[in-house]
Amino acid sequence: MSTRSRARAARGADGGGAEAALSTATIYDVAKRAGVSPATVSRVYNGVGVSPAKTEAVQRAARELKFVPNSTARNLRTGSANAITLVIPDIENPYFTETARGIEDVASAAGYSVMLCNSDGDIAKESTYLGIAASAHMAGVILAAAGDDTDVSALRAAGRPIIAVDRSAGGGVDSVLMANRAAGYAATIDLLDAGYRRVACMVGGMAIETSRERAQGWRDAMEERLGSADPALLYPTTFHLEGGRVSIDALLAAENPPDGFVAGNNLIGMGAIQRLAELGTPPPAYGMAVIGSLPYTIISPSSVSIVRLPAREMGMTAARMLLDRLAGDDAPPRTVVLGGELLPRLDS
Repeated sequence: MSTRSRARAARGADGGGAEAALSTATIYDVAKRAGVSPATVSRVYNGVGVSPAKTEAVQRAARELKFVPNSTARNLRTGSANAITLVIPDIENPYFTETARGIEDVASAAGYSVMLCNSDGDIAKESTYLGIAASAHMAGVILAAAGDDTDVSALRAAGRPIIAVDRSAGGGVDSVLMANRAAGYAATIDLLDAGYRRVACMVGGMAIETSRERAQGWRDAMEERLGSADPALLYPTTFHLEGGRVSIDALLAAENPPDGFVAGNNLIGMGAIQRLAELGTPPPAYGMAVIGSLPYTIISPSSVSIVRLPAREMGMTAARMLLDRLAGDDAPPRTVVLGGELLPRLDS
């Protein structure tokens, strides 16, 4: 055999020497040989705390099987960078800021950078970012979808692992979600228990999954306690400060106005509180329960109930799930649902 023939044989028929040399062993093969769970193998490769004995067992099994984590294999094939794309609808919302911080903390510790993209809740803008992520050799994507029409097909075609946060992104995608219906229910029950009866619900657009679920929780509580939920008390708006202000004006101008309000997120709540204060009737003159968190307000939060959603934990969980996928976890898609915590107003 000539030198040239030997070189061709070493590279493989398609010239892809690096790819041809990659082992077909999976994370499950390594786990079985090492006598540990697949999750432990994932944690070893992601730099998360594992005992020295288990780490050595995993590394020994990986060497014997010539196991290459998915991220490394992908890098050899495509030149993929150790970077994760994060697409969120509103970086000005403290809820998503906390989510991003949780993602960055976990990703950075594992050696990954995070590229932050703000979609402004716009499907077209989001699609542009997702297309870039699919073509720019990003390791994976964490996405808070702009709406029901979010399309992740390009990412799937490119083999990018996707983790959806806050709202789902279609079937076949790992998700970390909040118990949104339960949050809407808890916020409404808190106001009903305080004696308010015409409790309105202000949420974002109904094309957003979280809006629909929180509104359904409000509806559940009103029907359970009062027998019905007046449709006129449900006010879809935008998940922004101005959405809260506009909602207050519209609802209070109604023939039969509410006496309490459930705010579907931080910014709606803050805008609503601002507007009520300007009208000279801040909480508790009107009941107010905010879903999310209320990091800063123009009045004492002692008059406002909060259903705190663990946004930072959501981000950390999503990042760990993505790292698991990059390390070779090929289990069926799974969904993690995080519960909220009711923080009653101090004067209740």
